[in-house]
Formats: sequence, C-alpha cells, structure tokens
Amino acid sequence: MNAVVIDVSKGKSTIAILRPQGIVVASPYDVPHTDKKLKELAVTIKNLRGETRVVMEATGNYYEPIARFLHEQGIFVSVVNPMLIKDFGGNTLRKPKTDKKDAIKLALYTLTYWLDLKEYKPLEDLRKSLKMLNRQYIQADKVKTMLNNNLISQLDLTFPGINKLFTSSARPQDEHLKWVDFVQEFPHRDDVANLTPNVFKKKYQRWCEKNGYYYRNSKADEIHAFARKMVSAVSVSDAICLIIKQAASMLNAALENAAALHHEMNRLAFSVRPMKEQVVDSLCHYIKKPAEV
Repeated sequence: MNAVVIDVSKGKSTIAILRPQGIVVASPYDVPHTDKKLKELAVTIKNLRGETRVVMEATGNYYEPIARFLHEQGIFVSVVNPMLIKDFGGNTLRKPKTDKKDAIKLALYTLTYWLDLKEYKPLEDLRKSLKMLNRQYIQADKVKTMLNNNLISQLDLTFPGINKLFTSSARPQDEHLKWVDFVQEFPHRDDVANLTPNVFKKKYQRWCEKNGYYYRNSKADEIHAFARKMVSAVSVSDAICLIIKQAASMLNAALENAAALHHEMNRLAFSVRPMKEQVVDSLCHYIKKPAEV
C-alpha cells in the first residue's frame, strides 16, 4: 500500500509518500501547480509498486484542479474533510502548523482509514457551472440589497417615500425597477412639485414611453400630489441630484448583473433536454429566486 498525500495550497502542493509501519517512500517535498510538474507527479505515482491511493484535503477551490487532473490520469484520488484530519491524532499538547507536518499527518490518516476512503468523482461541468453561478449570484444579491438600502436612505433626504408609490414588478429584460429609474429622472421632490400637474403629466408620460413603462393619468396625479405634500431635508442642487442619480445607476447595474446570472443559470439548467429529469431536478435547487428589493 502506498499512501500518497497532497497538502494543497495556492500555487503549490506538498507531497509525501508513506507505506505501513512508517516506511517513508518520499519525504515531504513541494510540487508547483504547473502542467509539466503535475505530469511528472502522475508518472511518479503510477510507477509505485502495489496499490496506491492519493488523499488530499478539501481546501477551498485549490484542490479541485489537482484532484481532477490526477483522476483523469486513472489514479485513485480521495478528498477528505479537513475537520477529520484536524481531529485525527490530536492527543499532543504542541500543535505545529507546517505543510510538511500536515502532509505526514494526512499520510498517517490515509493508512489508518485505507478501506474507508471514498474515491473522488469530479462534478460534471454542468453541475459545477451551476454551483459557481449560484455562488456568484448570492454575492450579487447581497450587493443589490446593500445598494437598494443605500438609495432609499439617500432618498429619505430628497424624496422620502417615493419608492413606496410604485408597485409594478421588475422590467423583464433587465430587472430594472420602475421607482429606481424614476428617481434617476426625478431625484428630488422639487423636480416634480415645482411643475404644474399638466406639465408633469406630459413629462412623466414621455418618460414612461421612452423607458417602456405603463402610463396612467391617475398615477401621475398621485405622484404629483405626493411630491407637493412631502418635505425634503436638503435643497435641490446639482450635487444632490448627482448623488441620487449615481446611487440609482449603481443599483441598476447590480440588478442587471444579478438578472444576467439568474438567466444563465436557467439557460444552463434547461439546455440539455435528455438530461432534464435526472440532472435538472438535482441542479435546480442551486437556482436562487431573485430577492424582492
């Protein structure tokens, strides 16, 4: 039995090879993550006598390319939870932390649990792409929520409560929200209140037609009356208007980004019809519904 352990880190891995009874075939040494060096490592592993198993910890995304490469070379690879290694042999008071000591500890774990090791199977590309997209979408959704709250906070000074007047759903093509686009055009309550009702109606109607939003006279009257009733905390100025417009622009960019990621997840999940029942059902749980903002 040959326990080949790989302690993976960014840019390099520490390799050690042990056999039962503490026989050291190869003391810990470093291998850079280059195509040439990894091919040399694969040849070294294949040339070992007897049954060989490669074990590494699931360390973020670092282990994935190495595990996949060795698996494709026909080598048995097992990826274990780092917590199992941390708890293994933890009866010493001194706990040094070096790549070489970690490699030896991982080798001892491998030989101890040899029969329990499960072979690594790379995620199919479709499933992996969906996982990556979902991870990115979650981050985009957080940014979207943060920018949404920021814009509302700024509007509390210039046009408080205007966002609550719009209840229409997001625009399908880019997930823009009507109230966000509206405050880009009318960032301060004075931009509405200082106009006569008829002038505002005409301006609002042109804006709706230009941006693909439904226009209603009653809504225009409601917005105008609301603007005249509200009190702003700051006077209208170029600087204040710029702040609101930029905040709205940033939120729109975040909405577009999240929408693009969500659209791509849907496209990938439903792109392969023959796999629909087996794959799509197991993958669609990665698709996170866009949060209401």
